[in-house]
Amino acid sequence: MNFQEIVDTYYTGLYRFAYSLAKNEHEAGDLTQQTFYIYAEKGSSLKDKSKIKSWLFTTLYREFLRLRKRGSRMDSYEHELLEVESAPVEPEVAQSMDSGMAVEALQEVDEVYRTPLTLFYLQNHSYKEIAAILDVPIGTVMSRLSRGKNQLKQIFLEKEKVKSWE
Repeated sequence: MNFQEIVDTYYTGLYRFAYSLAKNEHEAGDLTQQTFYIYAEKGSSLKDKSKIKSWLFTTLYREFLRLRKRGSRMDSYEHELLEVESAPVEPEVAQSMDSGMAVEALQEVDEVYRTPLTLFYLQNHSYKEIAAILDVPIGTVMSRLSRGKNQLKQIFLEKEKVKSWE
């Protein structure tokens, strides 16, 4: 079987397995893609091709455990902080902003937060991809996105105040 046939044959089953583990569509998709990526890199070393299915599922599960272990390093304080800091943007603020204002506001966000915000919202990268790009743990990406959104919200609120005074 060539690589495309392997993907076609096992993708659905692997995705379902990943979803049952992660309970999240995006993480399940990332796990499945990562599994095929690992196979593309290391699959040629698999001697018995009849074991591809079990190798893929084992690899996916190990990848899931690796990500969970890495994610568990973020302590409960940081989880609570993320919940508090990621308050939604008020509807009136969201309605009043335009794309020019958004880009301008984004430039005012601290660089450490601006980069993940740009990668996530403008480039549509997943948390995992951003973590790889920035070479930081996923928990750090989540934290920076949360803090960046909070900073962006404050910038929008300040711009609204100035706008209402004019």
